[in-house]
Amino acid sequence: MQLLDNEILKARAVVIDGNATARSVMTAQLRALGLQEVRQLARVQDARLLLEREPHDIVLCEMDFEGAPMSGPELLDELRREQLLPASTAFLLVTANASYARVAEAAQSSADGCLVKPCSSAVLAERLAEVRRRKRELAPLYEAMRSGDAAQAAAQAEQRFTARRSYWRYAAKVATELWLRAGQPERARAVCEAVLAEGPQSWARLGIGRVHLAKGELAAARRQLEASVAQDGGDADAHELLARTLIELGDFEAALQEMRTASALTPGCLLRRQHRGALAFYLGARDEATQELRQAMAMGRKSRLLAPSSLLLLALLEHDARELRGFAALAEQVAGMAAADAGSARLRRMDGLLRLLAAAQARRDEEALQAARALASQSEESGFDLEAAVVTLAAWVRLPAPVVDAAERAAVVRGLALRHTVSKATTETLVGAANGDAQAIELVREAHAEIGRIAEQALGASLKGHADAAVRTLLEQGEKTRNAKLIEMSQTLSRRHAEHLDNAAAHLQRAQALQERFCAAITQLAGIGRAARAPGGVALRA
Repeated sequence: MQLLDNEILKARAVVIDGNATARSVMTAQLRALGLQEVRQLARVQDARLLLEREPHDIVLCEMDFEGAPMSGPELLDELRREQLLPASTAFLLVTANASYARVAEAAQSSADGCLVKPCSSAVLAERLAEVRRRKRELAPLYEAMRSGDAAQAAAQAEQRFTARRSYWRYAAKVATELWLRAGQPERARAVCEAVLAEGPQSWARLGIGRVHLAKGELAAARRQLEASVAQDGGDADAHELLARTLIELGDFEAALQEMRTASALTPGCLLRRQHRGALAFYLGARDEATQELRQAMAMGRKSRLLAPSSLLLLALLEHDARELRGFAALAEQVAGMAAADAGSARLRRMDGLLRLLAAAQARRDEEALQAARALASQSEESGFDLEAAVVTLAAWVRLPAPVVDAAERAAVVRGLALRHTVSKATTETLVGAANGDAQAIELVREAHAEIGRIAEQALGASLKGHADAAVRTLLEQGEKTRNAKLIEMSQTLSRRHAEHLDNAAAHLQRAQALQERFCAAITQLAGIGRAARAPGGVALRA
């Protein structure tokens, strides 16, 4: 036995192939190279669950699985996008189809290499040795990434790219991602532009779009991403990133169309199916939402990528359709998640909503009403974010009319709306959560208009030389409504007109206190998480 390298005895490998003979041959080849631990899997679904839970050093994965919901490249792309595959893992795709198109597809994926079956032991050893050599060469960069200092690691990656040292193209991707994470989008733009100057690269085009998003330049991001989609209509990442941009702009219908395209291009992608289902839910496309979320459940029942929010939305759809058996199964699953993570206020809230609806189904009206009031009482808490408002609104619009006083319900809905209508996107999210209830939708839109009027009048007053009065109004209304837009605007005007204010320091201190108390980060819009990972980004888990 000739060892592949000095560290191979400690390595863990997995072979994923639907053909038992191919699995056995590749497993024997790996063992002959010195690997002691080699697992075999026939189904791509099982591979996803294994790789989500346990890191492996080497993965050999077939490209095509007959009858499976996803391919090998799709499995790899999803694991990398969601930061579930360490950068140090050597992931090679394997195919029996030696056509130019098939090998080119593998080369364009994020795999470390491609092997054509049948593959000799010598070829396998050569490819693995090269991949592991590259991993070792980039070890200092991985170590810098693990340190947590994104700017330092970005500078190191950019230096490798600029000097055109080995693996400089990969270093350019890493530098772009890290500069964005370090809050320095212009440095990321510079890297992307340098790459594009040498030739077209889809990831660099998307990188420019992500730079615009990071700077809040939504219109520019939309133009950039629409141009990317026009250049390459088959780039699922471009469609998804455009969908996310359109969500931020509050154009949910256009976003759903782009997410449909992204999902159709990658039918095995569990997250995109969930995102499509969530957007359909918030647009009232109930049949589509139910179909996509049920399919996501079937694909990823045990997967870490199956989001609790997807279970909640599907449970609401089952409740509204009077599919009580399906609702009960989902409610039980959410209850189990809440019990397993007792410290999660988010899961407790979701569980509370579904228990409330179960009580309403059983005509335990007083129990349902008290549960709805308990949800509403949390709206004063600092961590009561947009998702919490959606859960609370979903409860109140589903209470049977005879159960709750109309004035009480209107007061709850108006309070939620005044706090959370900070943009068109958050407003449309609340509208979508209102379950088609005309009165609730009207209250949400009225609150949005009211917040807009307050902000506009304050800005007008500051421009006319009445900055102190404008800031005081924003602080008073911000405290009354708990609206982040008004609170943050008071901070902006306090800094801009500090020399004209009676006590700028006191205004800023009060605004800071209000921000800490009421301005919870928006982690989701239209049921889609605003995670650090962005389509088109490179996985940085080292």
